[in-house]
Amino acid sequence: MTIVEIKEESDIVRARAAAKEVAAVVGFGLVDQTRISTAVSELARNIFMYAGEGEVRIEEINVPQRGIRVYFLDQGPGIQDVDLALMDGWSTSNSMGKGLPGVKRLMDRLEIQTELGSGTTVVIEKWVRD
Repeated sequence: MTIVEIKEESDIVRARAAAKEVAAVVGFGLVDQTRISTAVSELARNIFMYAGEGEVRIEEINVPQRGIRVYFLDQGPGIQDVDLALMDGWSTSNSMGKGLPGVKRLMDRLEIQTELGSGTTVVIEKWVRD
């Protein structure tokens, strides 16, 4: 497992690069490597912007099939309404509101566990297509 601590903005780039490297080792083509690294960049940026700090954990998986799983963990304020946050155009920071919905489109699996005042864990997965 590769772990990247998110404490400053440059850590977002480190997480993105680490995810792309693991994706290449797993056997993803360049297009999927880019999809994965884009999703990781977005979610690592969310940790930095909303929680201030957290952690990204990247691992190769073989169940239900070969792929990559990435965990994003923080102790931030949590997400008030996950369903709303997954809608295109919704944002709490006056951005375009494409982050979480975009990640959902780029990946094969997205799971969000959040508790107000206690933090958020997001898990994403992408599977290699044979």
